[in-house]
Amino acid sequence: MFIDPHAHMISRTTDDYEAMAKAGVVAVIEPAFWIGQARTNAGSYADYLSHILGFERFRAGQFGVRHYCCIGLNSKEANNEPLAEAVMEILPGFATKEGVVAIGEIGYDEQTALEDKYFRLQLDLARDLDLPVMIHTPHRDKKRGASRSMDVIIEHKVDPSRVVIDHVNEETIQEVRDRGFWAAFSIYPHSKMTAERMVALVKTFGPERLIVDSACDWGVSDPLSVPKTAKLMAEHGLSEDAIRKVTYANALAVYGQSGQMAEADWLAPAAIDQRTLYQGNTVLRGGQVPRVDQSES
Repeated sequence: MFIDPHAHMISRTTDDYEAMAKAGVVAVIEPAFWIGQARTNAGSYADYLSHILGFERFRAGQFGVRHYCCIGLNSKEANNEPLAEAVMEILPGFATKEGVVAIGEIGYDEQTALEDKYFRLQLDLARDLDLPVMIHTPHRDKKRGASRSMDVIIEHKVDPSRVVIDHVNEETIQEVRDRGFWAAFSIYPHSKMTAERMVALVKTFGPERLIVDSACDWGVSDPLSVPKTAKLMAEHGLSEDAIRKVTYANALAVYGQSGQMAEADWLAPAAIDQRTLYQGNTVLRGGQVPRVDQSES
């Protein structure tokens, strides 16, 4: 079994869910995210958050994958102050809904003053709601951004054991580990972190507090990155225990602290019945035969 703890499934197809389930992915976590273009108003943000909390959760379940999400204002859109102020007004109401396992992904992009302001406000929200946090580390000037993120987290008295620093690489892993945070690695086909580099890091640092994810989105990315990385780790002689930790157990340990995610969710799931509707909608289209599994009870 695998967990993909960073997957933007709103941008993926039903074929991806089917392939993930077949490969052993039992659960995904969808962080709130920039959608590739600027949102025009808080209403579009509210609709997006409603979607990843509602229909996307339903859609995943129709293919046998358990879906959770993180709620937050992403760092890019923190630079639009009127939008950011409006979004901050609605975030608490979304963050307390069923299936929310963290505040995220939040942090820095260009490391501006506005990004810093809304990062801090959301850390306070996570602390007040007793939720874990998923941190986006910037793709440019990553080392400084990661260090600064951790400094601010400590300043706001958020326990590092409840914080995942994502998009970690060889440049940032040592400090993340030394300071007691969880280190997550986004495995991409041609950028960020490759599966081969991930194998080397687990061999060097061991599996404790390391997490593999796909961060799959609307770009060139692979929703099967987690099971493919696990396969490569096995081929390179890593133990079953180490592989299980970085592709399943560690993600469950940190995000399970939310009280919203537990193994029983997928070990004893409801039977799939694609005749089920979500607000009158179905994952099927005209003439398609619904999948209806028999309950084991």
